[in-house]
Amino acid sequence: MSRQIDSVDLGIMWDRLTAITDEVLISIVRTAFSVGVREAWDAACIIFDANGRSIGQATLSMPAFIGTAPFTMQQMLKRYPAGEWNPGDIVVTNDPWLGTGHTPDICVARPVFSGDLLVGFVMTISHLPDIGGVGLSAHNTEIYQEGLILPICKLYRDGKPDETLHELIEGNVRGADMVFGDLLANVSGCTVGERLILELMAEYDLPDLVELSEGVIRQSEKAIRARIESIPNGVYKNTVQVETVGDDTELKCALTVKGDHIDVDFTGSGDSVGFAVNVPLCYTRAFTAYTIKCLTTPRIPNNEGATLPITVTAPEGSILNAQRPSPTGGRHSVGWFIVPLIMGALADAIPDRVQADAGMASLFIVQGDVASGEAASIQYFLAGGLGAMDGLDGHNTTPSPTNNAVVASEVWEDETGMTIDFRRLLTDSGGPGAWRGGLGQVAQMTNTTDHDKTLFMFGMRTNFPAQGSQGGSEGAARRFEVDGKPVPPKGKLVIKPGQTFTVYEAGGGGYGDASARDPQAVLADVKKGAVSVQGAKKNYGVTVDLAAGTATR
Repeated sequence: MSRQIDSVDLGIMWDRLTAITDEVLISIVRTAFSVGVREAWDAACIIFDANGRSIGQATLSMPAFIGTAPFTMQQMLKRYPAGEWNPGDIVVTNDPWLGTGHTPDICVARPVFSGDLLVGFVMTISHLPDIGGVGLSAHNTEIYQEGLILPICKLYRDGKPDETLHELIEGNVRGADMVFGDLLANVSGCTVGERLILELMAEYDLPDLVELSEGVIRQSEKAIRARIESIPNGVYKNTVQVETVGDDTELKCALTVKGDHIDVDFTGSGDSVGFAVNVPLCYTRAFTAYTIKCLTTPRIPNNEGATLPITVTAPEGSILNAQRPSPTGGRHSVGWFIVPLIMGALADAIPDRVQADAGMASLFIVQGDVASGEAASIQYFLAGGLGAMDGLDGHNTTPSPTNNAVVASEVWEDETGMTIDFRRLLTDSGGPGAWRGGLGQVAQMTNTTDHDKTLFMFGMRTNFPAQGSQGGSEGAARRFEVDGKPVPPKGKLVIKPGQTFTVYEAGGGGYGDASARDPQAVLADVKKGAVSVQGAKKNYGVTVDLAAGTATR
């Protein structure tokens, strides 16, 4: 019989679930081999109850992963019903339509048994450095080019590895040692999670997780429904333009708010395209839930309860509900725009909660030999500026809507042999407004090796800068150059020895009319290099005299 849990104990145990997932995530980051996980934290940990309902997440988990994991867990239980899981089993998949939306992300789940009783599951997810195929490129034209796809299968049975499956993975990836270093970090992380959950149960004399799960989910659902009810009933629509590969498309949404429920319909969005920027529905659902949660209950950890008041639909075959065999490797370069799409739809209804558009982040993959001569794939992130909000300037160079850490220059140089010449903030790149958008940055790197470096790029916000909100202005657009000449933002790019590659990161959008910005705030911006003297006059109508220390409008 389950133990009754009062509200005080529920709060304590809920925090403990978060602490457990945080410890699991840290264990993965500290034991992983790849730059993407150990430096950029491209990973997540989620705890589920015996029914596969999420009840806990690591604080620094990737938003995409915590949004897709509940669907993945349900699909794993569909493939292996509860009675077919045994202690020590490890179930995995990287199927884009069952997992996170593209092949490099591996989902790893382990059951938690208390004696003979199945009480829950631990899932870890991380972006593997390679999964074979052509590589992670926006120019792939079908899913079969994007590497090995593992259906939902058991990597370990009763604690023993499936040697054939291990050999299959090893024979299909570049840098197998690095890939398995990351994969086994996930496996060990699940083991850590199982141990910590059993310790929690023993400490609080819990025979199972039923009451704890019900309490967490019930309280979260109650909180988000209350916040949704504060949004006026109605249908809210928006359209945004997004770059694909050599072309543009539209994303459309209609949000129907009725009482404590939100229905999000993406009908009217563009069709799937012939390049790897298509978005499976699992990823669309994830960023829809993420955006609504940011606007309602951002301080409550994610779990099943936060998704119950939300329904998501998108037409099959559209770019936000791509079907096999559409390539999806760069699904983030379109899927991330779900956030400003929904924010924009609700801008008039809840102007005090929405954020102006973010400059987002650049992801590119270096494929080839690392400095040591070993074949590998290494990912690198650079961040643009955040959008401003009512009462808040946007943060500079902050990834959004992802939360990857930015790879340190020293690590990048050591891993690739490419030298970072400089990285600096871009003056005037933040969108003008009563509250200024966050600044982008410029980063230049030189191929100081004696061989070519191949980059696979997923640039965005080159044609459509981050838009402002409530009268704020757009931020600066993103652009890419080789030896000072523009290059396309997506696809394959070869950097020859001695050539320089420069990225100009996008600025965030401004919030409110720039003429309402306090001249003293503009003066402070000029003093710290965020705004030029010319930009102060042009964009804010403020005359700045640095010598006199004055600012007048």
